[in-house]
Amino acid sequence: MGGDKTMTARSLVFAGLLLAVEAFAQPSNVLDSSPEFYKSLSLDQLMDLKVTSVSRQAEPYSTAPASLQVITGDEIRHFGATSFPEALRLADNLDIAQRSSASWAISARGFNASVGNKLLVLMDGRTLYTPLLSGVIWNVQDYLMQDIDRIEVVSGPGGTLWGANAVNGVINIVSKDARETQGLYVEAGGGNWLQDFTGIRYGGVLGTNVYYRVYGKYFDRGEEVFRDGTSAQDGWNRGQGGFRIDDDRSVRDKLTLQGDFYAGDTSVVPGGERTPRAVGTAGGGNLLGRWTHSLQEDSDLSLQLYYDRAHLGAPFQSAGAVPPGVFHNDIDTYDIDFQHRVPIGDRHRFIWGGEYRFMHFDSRDAPLVGFEPRVLDQNLFSAFVQDEIKLREDLFFTLGTKIEHNDYTGLEFDPSARLAWHATPSHMVWAAVSRAVRTPARYDRDLFEPAPGYGTFLGTSNSNFRSESVIAYELGYRGELAKRISGSVTLFYNQYDHLRTLGTTHGGLPLVFENNLRGYTYGLELSSDYQVTEGWRLHFGYDLLEEHLRVRPNAVDVFAGLNETADPKHQVFLRSTFDLPHSVEFSTALRLIDTIHNNRGAVAGTVPSYAELDARLAWRPITALELSIVGQNLLHQYHPES
Repeated sequence: MGGDKTMTARSLVFAGLLLAVEAFAQPSNVLDSSPEFYKSLSLDQLMDLKVTSVSRQAEPYSTAPASLQVITGDEIRHFGATSFPEALRLADNLDIAQRSSASWAISARGFNASVGNKLLVLMDGRTLYTPLLSGVIWNVQDYLMQDIDRIEVVSGPGGTLWGANAVNGVINIVSKDARETQGLYVEAGGGNWLQDFTGIRYGGVLGTNVYYRVYGKYFDRGEEVFRDGTSAQDGWNRGQGGFRIDDDRSVRDKLTLQGDFYAGDTSVVPGGERTPRAVGTAGGGNLLGRWTHSLQEDSDLSLQLYYDRAHLGAPFQSAGAVPPGVFHNDIDTYDIDFQHRVPIGDRHRFIWGGEYRFMHFDSRDAPLVGFEPRVLDQNLFSAFVQDEIKLREDLFFTLGTKIEHNDYTGLEFDPSARLAWHATPSHMVWAAVSRAVRTPARYDRDLFEPAPGYGTFLGTSNSNFRSESVIAYELGYRGELAKRISGSVTLFYNQYDHLRTLGTTHGGLPLVFENNLRGYTYGLELSSDYQVTEGWRLHFGYDLLEEHLRVRPNAVDVFAGLNETADPKHQVFLRSTFDLPHSVEFSTALRLIDTIHNNRGAVAGTVPSYAELDARLAWRPITALELSIVGQNLLHQYHPES
């Protein structure tokens, strides 16, 4: 937002009541109510935690050759996160800014601008990246946080395995197996921004080794404020429910069926703080099935199918002579994904697979904003192959590529090469060279201003808009520096080409999106954990980012290259989790965010640097009951973030 009306993030305090009840006899290690469930992982256990985002197969976190951070379900609970963006603040390799009560800007390694479009996000194998606007609409992505197993955050290209749009990173959200969520769980609370929330989940048994859970949740979140303290009138609510079934009856076969549905309203003031409030709507659901078959110890194949429907109703106020209206869009997505993992001899771990995705778009224009054509079908075909080669016992070379065909730009290639040297069992050095692309969204190709007779600001489309691309070079280390200290560091250098600009080839209106921005970024990502005592852990994180982008000679960008970058140069994170006597927990998280230089037309604007503190105090009087109070943004009544 322009001028001095920058949106802010307010201070938040809320209290919670959590209840876990054992509904019937089950092994204690699968119950939320088990005392072991609430213990933090030791550093050794964290290093051995299995992750899948780097190589698309399970491997220990300590040996995954990428800039990777894992947010465990226990950390989410320790810091009182009630949404995915709040949980993702626990990843040092991300830049997160709250733009309004219901929207967040989230990115890795820069480009955290109006549409953060270079970060691919998955939820149990289902993509959350929208092909309408590009990027992720975070206020429609939700789950019962208690049922999240872990969130894997990879910074750096992931296109070789995950395809287009995994340009600067991949976030993989993994929910718990239904076997791990047996019994009754209830949560409720309220505060001054998260005004009220409630959630309930029940897990049971359908048959021998067949487990299920069903859940529902609802919340109301209050309004944010502008920089001068006036209300942004952007409160919102959301309700969601769903289920998951896991069938483990066979030793070789595992079946999973899960689904979710959601709906809610968001108050918006699209014309500015002095215009009437309007209400946006969002709703949808998904259904996913997955079959995994083990062929032998190191070989398996999997087949996954899902359907996703997303509805968006976005109000737009009048602009000059253009009358107000509501833009509606529905997207139906059908996806089938197959992969096969097989060893070849003693030195090759080979994995390959393919995917087909069909998308149906149906939009109804507002006078100010529309898409042409209004109804559109798109197809996406892809195949990938990757081979991890053991050069010697401590040296591994991984080579792979993904080939993808989309209806806008045709064939795209995302190759990569990685080298991992395990200097000792506790120390790994790795290097990588990767290419990735962001393919055009409908926003890039089909956006136009449909109001007749009022003049046209945006062109109908630019059929020549091509994919943005990056070639990334990375060098990293991960290891245990001492018995109680672990850490990782990554250096990166990225070369970008064909980045999006807004200009015209005719010297006037209409404006169209073009690919006239290029340049490079480089930086450093540092993360470390120190287990002071068995019940006290400290965490330190630091990010450095330098961006150098320029418009091509003789080309025009009305934003002078500023619209794609709104990123702090320095970020520092300090966190502490402390298990006190008498079943009391105390957690704190301090973040220091450097100044952001963002787009205000063709002149850079500024979001000042800030420091903020979050804290949580929890008490468990009995195993099945937890009381907690959480404070967020405690150092200021409000501060600008975006």
